[in-house]
Amino acid sequence: MRIRSLGVIDDAVVELSPGFTAVTGETGAGKTMVVTSLGLLLGGRADAGLVRIGAKAAVVEGRIVVSPDAPAALRAEEAGAELDDGALLISRTVSAEGRSRAHLGGRSVPVGLLGELADDLVAVHGQTDQQGLLRPARQRQALDRYAGYGVAGPLGEYEIAYRRLRAVAGELEEITTRARERAQEAELLRFGLEEIAAAEPQPGEDAELAAEAERLGHAEALASAATAAHGALAGNPEDLEAVDAATLVAGAHRALEAVRSHDPALAALADRAGEIGILLSDVAGELAGYADDLDADPLRLAAVEERRAVLTHLIRKYGSDQPAPPGTPGAAGAEDDGDGRPDGCAAVLAWAERSAARLAELDNDDDRIAELTQEHDTLRAELSGLAQALTDARTEAAKRFADAVTAELAELAMPHARVSIDIRQTESPDGVEVDGRRVAFGPTGADEVELLLAPHPGAQPRPIAKGASGGELSRVMLAVEVVFAGSAPVPTYLFDEVDAGVGGKAAVEVGRRLARLAQSAQVVVVTHLPQVAAFADRHLVVEKTHEGSVTRSGVQAMEGEDRIRELSRMLAGQEDSELARAHAEELLETARATTDLRSG
Repeated sequence: MRIRSLGVIDDAVVELSPGFTAVTGETGAGKTMVVTSLGLLLGGRADAGLVRIGAKAAVVEGRIVVSPDAPAALRAEEAGAELDDGALLISRTVSAEGRSRAHLGGRSVPVGLLGELADDLVAVHGQTDQQGLLRPARQRQALDRYAGYGVAGPLGEYEIAYRRLRAVAGELEEITTRARERAQEAELLRFGLEEIAAAEPQPGEDAELAAEAERLGHAEALASAATAAHGALAGNPEDLEAVDAATLVAGAHRALEAVRSHDPALAALADRAGEIGILLSDVAGELAGYADDLDADPLRLAAVEERRAVLTHLIRKYGSDQPAPPGTPGAAGAEDDGDGRPDGCAAVLAWAERSAARLAELDNDDDRIAELTQEHDTLRAELSGLAQALTDARTEAAKRFADAVTAELAELAMPHARVSIDIRQTESPDGVEVDGRRVAFGPTGADEVELLLAPHPGAQPRPIAKGASGGELSRVMLAVEVVFAGSAPVPTYLFDEVDAGVGGKAAVEVGRRLARLAQSAQVVVVTHLPQVAAFADRHLVVEKTHEGSVTRSGVQAMEGEDRIRELSRMLAGQEDSELARAHAEELLETARATTDLRSG
């Protein structure tokens, strides 16, 4: 992280170890600003009071290494962010006026998005800021991961059955609650199908009738035109002086035939003239037949118009903008309106096919309701058994977990504390049967899971957020996280004041357990205790300097002699005390031996 103009910190870079990082410093030096900075990167509340006096804004920038398939990375990509060489780049700016801006992977994003990522990136445990496992939903998830396949097996089966039950219940509710609507829909479909069946439209019939109506409506004009054209081509027997086209072409053909032997080119023209004469004769013959066959019967025209009116009514009612499904009978070869949809009678027939299928579905409601009801009852019975198996598996895992956390607390200066897990269900008459009772159920079973703490003998177990004091709470969460280590998906843990009220041997045990947790996750601890800091893989010190009336704090990494001097200061308040130095070296040696033993 890079921190600028935040509280007493002017400009500092904080590089955290992949394992265990301890942050120390004098009271008031600004150690909590490191925690505050991380909180801002994770969507914490912005406060104008955090901005350093004289600065326009406080800025915190962070680079968090994540796996490309991690939930946080996938959620960031959904928001348009990009990974930078396997890392998420996050920045948060808080102005002196209190306005806040957030950027993720090069994109401006709502601050709330950073809060969404926080649950998958960092678990924060402090006296005033507790996240993650204090929420019952996360406690159930953590317990399920701790239990392993004992819970995962029945939970997977339960989830499949639950999703199917929801689908069946939804369909059943739709059919039963919309019974009246579905009956009305069926009646409308039945009426439409009967109307179409009575008319018996044929594919393309509307286009054929339109052409026939046009012909019958202009029969007199068509007959007159055909007769006149025939006379012009083949002559009129009643007018012997009229010259027709056939006679003229025949004369031209005879004239050319007489001299065709003298020039091949003229012979070719004679042949073409002969072809024209034949074509004229054919056309004249067809015109004579057309005029003779033309039906000018007004009764037929009336029948055609009446049929067209019936078909037009059907097309407007059932064929307008109604796309026919692929393979609809009668749609093939039908005219369309240019967008691939059948037109006219073909569209009406396509509507009829779809409507017949839908009507069959609606008419089958009673049978479908019976099938769904039977499946619904079977699934509920199956869920009851699976929910009971889940409760039993969680109860067994909860006992093991509670005993393990209680043992950890005994080593963390809380020897009389007892942790338990309350697994309970909410009774509901519409629920599934668990332990002989009807209880409410959801996508993960019927259990509500909550961690309880009894801090001393005789105390009633209470939720851990209420059963422990501020100093005890971080130790309780440390014990919980150590037991959960390896099963929790959060890659980073931040503990603030985890050592409050602890000293001596218990402080060493706190450090040892933080080091153990750091084997499977990144751990950051703000501490006053040298016994804890000695176990860190990286030791950062927040130092305050004074330049006239200006106070600044920076962050320095302590190694070698510098680290011994810092531990001496924490032990005795005197960096150069020989006794304190000897004690500091002994602490480092103890921590190193513990680390070597773990590695072996």
